[in-house]
Amino acid sequence: MPNPITRPLLRWAEGLRFPRLALFTAALFIADVLIPDFIPFVDEILLGLGTLLLANLKQRTKGDR
Repeated sequence: MPNPITRPLLRWAEGLRFPRLALFTAALFIADVLIPDFIPFVDEILLGLGTLLLANLKQRTKGDR
């Protein structure tokens, strides 16, 4: 069952293209490492963003061929 707190952020992130999605994910990860638990459910958000990032890479390489 999707988390109602993280779902809106992940739906917004689905519309981002690779460079911006990668930068957003990296910035959120670095902020989480420097300031632990500053955003509730940040671990779930990072897992979702990582999944979106990998899916975006797969679509990008598949479309290039």
